[in-house]
Amino acid sequence: MSAKIVLPASLSGGRAATPIAFIRAIVLAYHRYGRDPANALARAEIDPRLLDDPAARVTAAQMEVISGHAMQELDDEALGWFSRRLPWGSYGMLCRASITSPDLGVALKRWCRHHRLLTDDIALELEITPTSARLSITPQRDLGPMHEFCLVTLLRYVLGYACWAIDSRIPLQESTFPFPAPPHADAYALLFPGPVRFDAPQAAIRFEPRYLGLPIRRDEQALRAMLHRALPLTVLQYRRDRLLVQGVRQFLQSAGNRSATAEQVAGHLHISVRTLHRQLQDEGASLQQLKDETRRDQAIDLLDRSSRSIKQISALVGFSNEKSFSRAFRGWTGMSPQAFRGRGKRGQGSAEPAGLLA
Repeated sequence: MSAKIVLPASLSGGRAATPIAFIRAIVLAYHRYGRDPANALARAEIDPRLLDDPAARVTAAQMEVISGHAMQELDDEALGWFSRRLPWGSYGMLCRASITSPDLGVALKRWCRHHRLLTDDIALELEITPTSARLSITPQRDLGPMHEFCLVTLLRYVLGYACWAIDSRIPLQESTFPFPAPPHADAYALLFPGPVRFDAPQAAIRFEPRYLGLPIRRDEQALRAMLHRALPLTVLQYRRDRLLVQGVRQFLQSAGNRSATAEQVAGHLHISVRTLHRQLQDEGASLQQLKDETRRDQAIDLLDRSSRSIKQISALVGFSNEKSFSRAFRGWTGMSPQAFRGRGKRGQGSAEPAGLLA
């Protein structure tokens, strides 16, 4: 991804979480092209002695600067991964080829197809099932010591671009990698929030296929602005999740989750409780509101479609007693559960209570 690097006032500030192994991979790219990495390391304020410390970490800002500088100086946005250079602007071209897509699904299919025009050293594939969308990478040749850095960065490239394109966080169901857990495996939780599995057959990310139907929300002007500083998309997590409310509703619909705590809901979605509440507020909702709506809909369905007693329905939708359920149901519909169930027996001309489907 082409990126015009703006040097922060202090690169060493902030949390140092990026593994030094990724910096060593960039240094390997310099060696491959017979170039000296000293200037790139200096620009990023990375002490060369850190390269010999497997436990060393650098900040995201330092990673951004050295990556962008290396891509331009080596004229290779792949940083030595492939058998040929990907000249400066190659990934920007992929972004432009995808930005006119009607939705994310088409955009990712275009990305996978057009990436083959850049290199056949790897193959990107999007597989869609009713329960998941899976974006995988299959190397077509031995990537050698660049293996991990290439697969991790490419998956983050595509994920970051996808989130930016639809202006939404995309929660991951799983991320897999075809190598043993590295010493810096803890960093993967920051890059790929959610379950991470090593020693897998392929490098891949999986997410709910509903996100593929979201429309592209960016235009050419927004794309030009993003490409001036695109690299943060590979490390930063998107805050907004446009399908969060639907995800919470779906989780609460399961019988065992109807009384779930905020901690349980957030854990299922792989976000913090604070993030859960903030994002719901951004969408004009709250966890309690969604719980009430889910209980209301389940109660109405049970009253309409079953012969269970009011007491049984009360327990099934998560109330401790019939009295509290009846009070809540009247607040939702303006009727008691008994009156609601008997409404059809009062004649075909009776009107539905106001607010019943609100």
